[in-house]
Amino acid sequence: MQFQGQILKMTTFNDQPIQYYLNLSGDLIHMNELFGKELTIKHTGFQCVNCGLNKTIYRMGFCKSCFFESPYASDTIIRPELSTAHLGIGERDLEVEKQIQLQPHTVYLAYTGDVKVGVTRNTQIPTRWIDQGATFALPIARTENRYEAGMIEVALKEHLADKTNWRKMLQDDFEDEVDLIDFQQKIREYFPDDFQKFYSEGEEMWKFDYPFSKPEKVASFTLDKKPEFTAVLNGIKGQYLSFEGGNFMNVRGHEGYVIELTVKN
Repeated sequence: MQFQGQILKMTTFNDQPIQYYLNLSGDLIHMNELFGKELTIKHTGFQCVNCGLNKTIYRMGFCKSCFFESPYASDTIIRPELSTAHLGIGERDLEVEKQIQLQPHTVYLAYTGDVKVGVTRNTQIPTRWIDQGATFALPIARTENRYEAGMIEVALKEHLADKTNWRKMLQDDFEDEVDLIDFQQKIREYFPDDFQKFYSEGEEMWKFDYPFSKPEKVASFTLDKKPEFTAVLNGIKGQYLSFEGGNFMNVRGHEGYVIELTVKN
């Protein structure tokens, strides 16, 4: 079998285990069905997720010009505390930024090899946590917009990580339940006074089951350095394809790349 198209992040369904679908130009390939099969991935070009042109991907699936111009790649995507749409102030495109920022958000704790704090739109639950490779996740605040969630995160990340260490996430084999509720209680004192009304207790703690086994070693590769790669697919965690020999490919890190995918029968 052979497929071709532009890589977008994998679509996921929270099941036992999580089901993964590789998105190639809108065609969804059920990756769980390919475990144990030899795959060849060949990089053939680029297609910016914004302008659609065959231009080198700069970051987040965008070519360089789109990365610095598109509202979907603005600073507030990475740093929600910089959001200004609630003030009627636009950064790149106020109408688009209103759609992104002026909706309910959740501040959460997640275990991805370490406990971290993060922010997500409510519509991205639980997708956001699965994409990060979180084993457990717990909402700790529910806000009305992105700015409020960002300000809470800024206060809490003085005491917790706010980034996922991909190596720890992939090498972690924690099978017991992490007590995120205990972590929530410990950081309660650091919750900013001006945003206390958004604090949330008694939330459900989420647990995720990935089609993945801890490898003996972890090494990532990119299609920039290895434009053609052949190996047996063993599993998936987060947005990482796990191949034999402990080799990993970050699918989300390759958004906008055009590939040929060949599955050996």
